[in-house]
Formats: sequence, structure tokens, C-alpha cells
Amino acid sequence: MATHHSNNAQPVTLVGLGPMGLALAHTLINKGHPLTVWNRSPEKADELVARGARRAATVAEAVEASPLTIVCLADYPAMYKVFTPAVAALAGRTLINLNSGTPSEAKAAAAWSGEHDIAYLDGAIMVPPPMVGEPGAVFLYSGATEVFDRHRSTLTSLGDPRHLGDAVELAVLYNTALLHMMYATMNGWLQATAMVGSAQVSAQQFADLALGWFMPTVLDPESLAEHAPDLDAGHYPGTLGTMLMNLNGLEHITRTSEEQSVATEMPRAMQRIAEQAIAEGHGADNYLSTFEVFKKATPLP
Repeated sequence: MATHHSNNAQPVTLVGLGPMGLALAHTLINKGHPLTVWNRSPEKADELVARGARRAATVAEAVEASPLTIVCLADYPAMYKVFTPAVAALAGRTLINLNSGTPSEAKAAAAWSGEHDIAYLDGAIMVPPPMVGEPGAVFLYSGATEVFDRHRSTLTSLGDPRHLGDAVELAVLYNTALLHMMYATMNGWLQATAMVGSAQVSAQQFADLALGWFMPTVLDPESLAEHAPDLDAGHYPGTLGTMLMNLNGLEHITRTSEEQSVATEMPRAMQRIAEQAIAEGHGADNYLSTFEVFKKATPLP
């Protein structure tokens, strides 16, 4: 791929050269950013150095090479381990953390950065490495708007940067919530495929109806989005179907799973959620009223 050089491309330091870090590095080089890299295993930078990147001997040397350092390590403890010896070099510069973790870890990282005069953004990469730098590659960021605006053009080199707000924990919270959606959807598909598979229906045969028609038609994202205002308003009219009706269907899913000797944990959990919503007075409301159950930390019976 040809390298596009730009006189306006900001120098960037990248720390962490796993598969995602390498994708970030190659993309930054492609977009013309002068790049300095550091990795615990220096040889991982060989290909990048051959393309014009500078390999720093120490983290402090890497940080001092650029106003912006992007870190792509396994987690927050790894970030502290790498950067604590280099906090003096980071002072007055910007650190953008693309690790994953929890909201409390993001807030602690922002506080640590503030103590050391480091401008900090938390972030999350929402695409696999091959999609970095491509259209539709969404990156989430949270933290001070001023810091985001200062580096927006550089972040645009990596993908579509979405700034979620000044609350630094929002990027990792969004990321975790979206991952939950992914796993819940995947588990629903796998459980359903196991159910029909108990009658010797192949996954390929079931996919034609389940994925070719049911998901895009019945679970239409636009239709779900239309209900978002109702969730915000706590408005769950049961005119087209009540929680009591839905509980009947959920009980059938649990009983069918038992009869067909497939896993029952997920159907039972969904049934308990519906039962709890009804116990809280939502029997005549629609299924969206389970949102009130999800909003609480109260253990299900």
C-alpha cells in the first residue's frame, strides 16, 4: 500500500504492538504520520521500522518523540506498569488509552493522569484489526472535549472517531454494553440452533430462516430504535402483547429445552426476568417493561 505523506500529519507515539497495535501503526504510517513505537519485544517493530517508523529504546524516549502517545496494551495494570517509569516524560503531553476494562478503571486512569499533568482520553476500538483505517471503523473516545478536539484529525486517520462526552468512563462503558449485546445475540442464535439441532436440523438449514428472515425482519434494528423513547419515558403499553403473554412463551422455551435435552440456563434466566417484571406490577405492560428489572442490581429469585 502506498504511503500518503502529509505535511500536517501529527507525530504519534504508539506503545503496544500486538495484532491491534500493529494495525494502528501501519494505518498511521499509511496516513503519513511520523511514528515512534515501543514494544516490550523490540523485534515486533522490525517491519514498521522498515516502513519508516522510529523504534525507541525506552518508553520515556518514545513518549518524548511526540505530543500524542497512543497505548494499545492488554489492560489498565499493563498501562501503569509500562508508563509509571515514564511519567515525567509524559507530563504536558496527551495519552490516549485504547485498552479495555471497567468504568472504575477508566476513572482511576484519568485521575492518575491528572496527578502527573498528563492530558488523558479513554477509548475503545469497535472493529477487528483488518478494519482499522477503513470506512466504517468506529473508535469510541471519552474525556475532555478540548483534548479530543486537539487530536481529532489524527484520530480520524484511524477510523470514525466518536466522542461520547467529558465523562471519561463512557467509552469503556459503551464498549462493554455493545459487547454484551454481541454475546447475548450470539448466545440466542446458538441456543436456538441447538434446540432445532436436537431434531437433526442442521445449522445451515436453520440459518436460512433464522438469519435470512427472522432476525432482519422481526428483530429489525429500526423497529427497536423506535422504542428507545419509550424506554427513556418508562412507557410500556401492552396493547399488542403483555408481559403475561410473553411469560407464557418463555415458559414454553424452557420446557422445550428440557424436553429436547439442551441447555436450560439461558431460557430459565429469561423466564425469571419476566417473572420479576410481573411481580413488580408490569403484567399488563409489554415486554419492554423488563427494562425496569435490568436497571436494578437486585438479584433475581
